[in-house]
Amino acid sequence: MNGKGSAQRASLYGMLIALAFVLSYIETLIPISLGIQGVKLGLANLVTMTGLYTIGIKGTVVISLIRILLVGFTFSNLFAVFYSLGGLALSLLVMAVCKKFRLFGTVGVSIMGGVAHNIGQLSVAAFVVRQAGVFYYLPVLLVAGTLAGLVIGILGNMMIERIRYYLKKLQ
Repeated sequence: MNGKGSAQRASLYGMLIALAFVLSYIETLIPISLGIQGVKLGLANLVTMTGLYTIGIKGTVVISLIRILLVGFTFSNLFAVFYSLGGLALSLLVMAVCKKFRLFGTVGVSIMGGVAHNIGQLSVAAFVVRQAGVFYYLPVLLVAGTLAGLVIGILGNMMIERIRYYLKKLQ
């Protein structure tokens, strides 16, 4: 790729990382309590969805990893980073498969990602505390992941269209 394309890609990645960081900060200001610690809307996953549909899986992985590290060490702690990485790994895998095989539209892919993210985080938690009892929270987290995935999918669809428009203008 020529120098101009590389600069455009770097600026797009930087914009997406910054957007995910800001959305993560905004989310720290929104208290959500379902009786389970760590339940949140996942606003930064708007960037994950947008990336998956506009820049592909490789770029989305890079952006998501940078976001998790930045957010984890700025607003949280090392354990939160591990939980987020577990959620990211499973959710991106599930979303990439669903997208590749066209199993769902963007909203369905987002819902599957939200559910998979919660399962990934619970799996990490079960490993860390060496207790399968954490899966007791799974029903509530499945509902939360479905609702969050629905909202993120609807909003993500709007962002995807806008980013695609921007990318077409750059070509």
